[in-house]
Amino acid sequence: MNAILYPVAANAEEALARPKGRAAREREAKRLAGGPVRFVTEATGPGFATREAALDAYGGRVDDERPSRRVQVAPEDRYCAVAERIEDAPAPGPVEPAFARGRRWPAPPARRAATVFRMMVSYWRWGEAVAEPTGEQARRLRRKTEAAQMDAAQLRALAGQPMRPFKPQQPLDIGLFEMPAPEAPHILIPDE
Repeated sequence: MNAILYPVAANAEEALARPKGRAAREREAKRLAGGPVRFVTEATGPGFATREAALDAYGGRVDDERPSRRVQVAPEDRYCAVAERIEDAPAPGPVEPAFARGRRWPAPPARRAATVFRMMVSYWRWGEAVAEPTGEQARRLRRKTEAAQMDAAQLRALAGQPMRPFKPQQPLDIGLFEMPAPEAPHILIPDE
């Protein structure tokens, strides 16, 4: 099976036009970039009102299943996609329950936010190192008194950290009514 060869570039436009090379794995991308890389997916190019207009503009870069223009991209070139996105709309704020006329939540807005179709490019961005988690994890820090004085940036950094175990995982215990089989000690059998 062929792996997707993602471009190694500084931004999405460069990934489409003139990447440094293409790599399936981070190790290969680091070698091509000559430094740290990070895998990202970004929108690029103009927004189109319809999916068909976007597919016409980016013909040959993405799969097109329309009967008149059927195109299938090679497996190693599937790093582009056309996606519908909400553009220039404010984020909705919190909503309070209404509990009115048999409805728990208020009616949604009558007009949907305007959407456009844009090209999404997945690539290895060079020049950016992935930040290694430092300091305490959120589960321990939230119990301390100094957690109340943290600002929004510090809270976002904590939320972005991957969860790590606070102690090594212990081997599985054998239950009260289980015992290893005499002829195969790696199999547990019920015992009454």
